[in-house]
Amino acid sequence: MSTPGRGLHGHVLDTLGPEITAGEYPPGSVLRTDELAQRFDVSRSVMREAVRVLESMYLVESRRRVGVTVRPKSEWNVYDPQVIRWRLAGADRPRQLRSLTVLRSAIEPAAAGLAARHATSEQCAELTECALGMVAHSRGHKLEGYLLHDVAFHRVILAASGNEMFARLGDVVAEVLTGRTQHDVMFEDPDPAAVTLHVQVAEAVRAGDAARAEELTREITVGALQELDILAP
Repeated sequence: MSTPGRGLHGHVLDTLGPEITAGEYPPGSVLRTDELAQRFDVSRSVMREAVRVLESMYLVESRRRVGVTVRPKSEWNVYDPQVIRWRLAGADRPRQLRSLTVLRSAIEPAAAGLAARHATSEQCAELTECALGMVAHSRGHKLEGYLLHDVAFHRVILAASGNEMFARLGDVVAEVLTGRTQHDVMFEDPDPAAVTLHVQVAEAVRAGDAARAEELTREITVGALQELDILAP
């Protein structure tokens, strides 16, 4: 996936962002813009643009006469999709996956219950289409195709909840689902029971059965946590 930057400063971010989130520069470390520019063989203006992106994620803060200081992890924007992506690419992947999956288990069941009350006919149709796409790609090691439909399914659930805060978590959920696939924290074929649960959630939402939609979605997230116990202990 592409970084939020483009061109030269995007190249800098591809290296510096993962180094910071992996702890290679501990909180309080001071980075010199001119030294970084020399290291990456870019101009100071390019380096400043990269630093501005890192500042927007609260990974660093820049002060005149001090330099660029790495901020404590507690201040990072841990909901930023790029920060999630960088952290999932590092050694802290199992803990990050678990943290994100626990977040999903708290949010998505409630979102599914709300979706059963508020989803439009178009959203219900899209949800069904996504679920059927997951079924079609659930055998034969078609994880990339499965992922596309899985991500779309959960985005629809969050958006159909009618809660704008839930809807904004679509990118977060997309990153954890993508990270599981890209870093091989998935079985070669998805769990058939989980695939069936997605179909049943779509049916419950279409039927307006909020309690069942919430219960089924909770089963999905519990299953995801159990998979992590096996694949990323």
